[in-house]
Parts: sequence; structure tokens; C-alpha cells
Amino acid sequence: MEPIISISNLSKIYASGFQALKNINLEIYKGEIFALLGPNGAGKTTLIGIICGLVNRTAGEVKVAGHDIVKDYRAARSLIGLVPQELTTDAFETVWDTVSFSRGLFGKPPNPAYIEKVLRSLSLWEKKDNRLMTLSGGMKRRVLIAKALSHEPRVLFLDEPTAGVDVELRKDLWEVVRGLRQDGVTIILTTHYIEEAEEMADRIGVINKGELIIVEDKATLMRRLGKKQLILELHEPLASIPESLAQHRLTLAADGHELIFTYDTQAQRTGITALLRDLAEAGIRFRDLRTTQSSLEEIFVDLVRQGR
Repeated sequence: MEPIISISNLSKIYASGFQALKNINLEIYKGEIFALLGPNGAGKTTLIGIICGLVNRTAGEVKVAGHDIVKDYRAARSLIGLVPQELTTDAFETVWDTVSFSRGLFGKPPNPAYIEKVLRSLSLWEKKDNRLMTLSGGMKRRVLIAKALSHEPRVLFLDEPTAGVDVELRKDLWEVVRGLRQDGVTIILTTHYIEEAEEMADRIGVINKGELIIVEDKATLMRRLGKKQLILELHEPLASIPESLAQHRLTLAADGHELIFTYDTQAQRTGITALLRDLAEAGIRFRDLRTTQSSLEEIFVDLVRQGR
């Protein structure tokens, strides 16, 4: 696949001496949804700021569709739409005026039909003549997205786009994102709602302390790093795990009514057959069993904890 964003050896050191980014290398491909995950202060917003031309890089190179973000700033920036975290909107403008004005800032000729399409897709059409100061927080968030889309960008950055919005609005916004991808727009998002990344993203990048820990196809990441658990519901509770079962590294749960066995789905042998044999020899019977797979959130927490 052809990258639309190429980042090479990118670093950022602020005047205070704080290094926000350390030698970042990353390619983001046309038409994909890329989720960037990381704790507060990890460097997510700094990275987005550099690509969008809002923060100066210290070292390295960033290209958008082949255009260097410094040497060919105008061409690179015209391809990018940014939805920031903050709800900064001009209170006295109408929805229609502020979105139309944003289009004009990029030198695009007026296109009322396109602006109408964007507003309708975000359920803003009925609010087009309302002043921004009268809108709810959720509606203001929609306006920010409309402004970012006003000049028809090919890359859209969503920096915590659903922070502080209700569940219904969140679902609406993700429908819009799916539609944009179908139109060939590349989406890069940061989010604290890891279930959103798990549902929406094609690839996941995890950043921590300014370093890109891992970049992986979502399914591959979960398969490679995810753990699966076999949970056995016992006929009789156990006060402790017998020594004869120590090799299986079992965990007791539910006040001794459950045994939990964690295994690697990619291993040549899972160890389940040996476990069931040893349980029978120990006289431990179970009434039911079920399996669970690690969530992306659990994988993320493990990666950050390990500092990988």
C-alpha cells in the first residue's frame, strides 16, 4: 500500500529540555483508520501538532502525500483536516458561516452544496442558522468536525473526538468516520475509549513517553499479544490450588469456585489437554467451562507497563 503520511526519525525537544518525541518512524496508508493510543503526556498531541504544522519539529522529516510539511507547507496543509480536543469556537457566528469561512481559509471556492452535505451528514442542517454560543457541547463537537471537513481534506486527524460526548453522539460520529473512509479519506485518531479503537481501527500504534512502542495491524496485535483464558467452574470450591497443579500456574477466583488457566493461542501446545488430565487425577471436577480473549485495553496496559 502507498503511504499518505511518512514520518522519519522525528524528534521534539521543548525549550524546557523536555523531550516529547523520540525518533518516531511511521507510515500511514491511504484510506486506513489508524488509532494512536497512549496515556496522558505520551506525545500523541505533539505528534499530531507537528504533522498539522502547529508545532515545530526538532529533528526528522514528515511528508504528506510526498509534500514536506516545512518546505512545501501550503500543499501539505491543504490535504489535512484537524479536529482538536478543545471546543474552541467563535461564539457569535452561525454554523453555516463558520464552516463556510473555514473552507475559504484554504482558498477553496464557495460550494454550498458540499457544505450542505457535510452539515447533513453530521445532523447539523437544522442548526445551520444557529449561533455557536447557543449549541450544546455535543453539537459544538460536530461543528468542529464540519470545519475540519470544509476544504475536502484527504487526511483527517481526530484528537479525542468523542471526549465528553454522549453515547448517541459517539455512535453518530463513528458512522461519519466510516463514511469518510469509504470516500477514501485517511483517518488518524487518538482516543481514551479503547473499545472504539478496537472496533474501528485497521492498525494500532501505541506511544509512551515519546516513543512509539509498537505499530501493528489490529487483528495481528491482538493475536500476537493477546492472552486467552480458560475458566473452569468447579463443583466444589477450593481453599487453595493443589501442589500437583502448580506447573499450570492457575489462579483461583470467585471465592474458590473458579479456576483460571491462561494460555498462548499461538503456542504449539496450549497445555489444556495436560491440565484436564491433571485435574482428573487430582479429583477436581468442574460443571462448566468458558474462554475469554484479552481485550485491546488489557494489551495496551500491558505494553505501557512493560515500556515496550
